[in-house]
Amino acid sequence: MMKDKFFAIVAMLYVLTLAGQAMAAEPRLLGKYSDWEAYVFMEGDNKVCYMASQPAKSEGNYTRRGDVFALITHRPAEGSKNVFSYITGYSYKQGSDATAKIDSTSFTLFTQDETAWAPDAATDNKISEAIKKSSKMVIKGVSSRETATTDTFSLKGSSAAYEAISKECNVK
Repeated sequence: MMKDKFFAIVAMLYVLTLAGQAMAAEPRLLGKYSDWEAYVFMEGDNKVCYMASQPAKSEGNYTRRGDVFALITHRPAEGSKNVFSYITGYSYKQGSDATAKIDSTSFTLFTQDETAWAPDAATDNKISEAIKKSSKMVIKGVSSRETATTDTFSLKGSSAAYEAISKECNVK
């Protein structure tokens, strides 16, 4: 399962990479909520709160793959909340999309390098709501080597993790 310090640092590095920031304090664990963890760190004078999980099951015919994370991030100083990102542990096939299926609803994610995102804030909000209310999320993608992968996440604890990051970053 998750290795606390390693998990926090790797997830923070991805969040920082997405934001293009170089300097930030080490993340502080807000809590573990079943299969999700909630964190906060300072980026300069600004708080960044995020929740993260790793898949309960990963499938695909690959020989090597890096760490895989699903995250929801709040950056209140930037007016940004509910930003969904998915770190897949490999480089995506150029120009490909990934899909996230939560219950019966599918979301198309755009990809770049090792990350997939929702195309806009409205979709981020829908994904965040679905994650909080559902029990399972399945994300499918294709690597630059044409390897199809399927990652299944438990959403148990996601609503409590979401409450923790929202309270810490004062996001309504």
